Amino acid sequence: MQAIGLIGSLVSLVCLILVLVKMYPLEGVGKTILGFICALYAFIWGWQNQAKLGIKNIMMIWTGAIVVSIIGNLAGGS
Repeated sequence: MQAIGLIGSLVSLVCLILVLVKMYPLEGVGKTILGFICALYAFIWGWQNQAKLGIKNIMMIWTGAIVVSIIGNLAGGS
């Protein structure tokens, strides 16, 4: 189960990077760095701007990856 948690975490990291790439032209360096340090900010920003940027699929995958990661890590005993 820990392997499933790890896969969920890696998918989540990839989605974070994709959202940060979309964030940079609109928000600039400062908020992109904030999004890198605090992924929750990038997650909320991504959901708020998903229709404008066309990243609904990325955000749905990211949300699913977070859920899978939490379930996998809790079931794995971490």
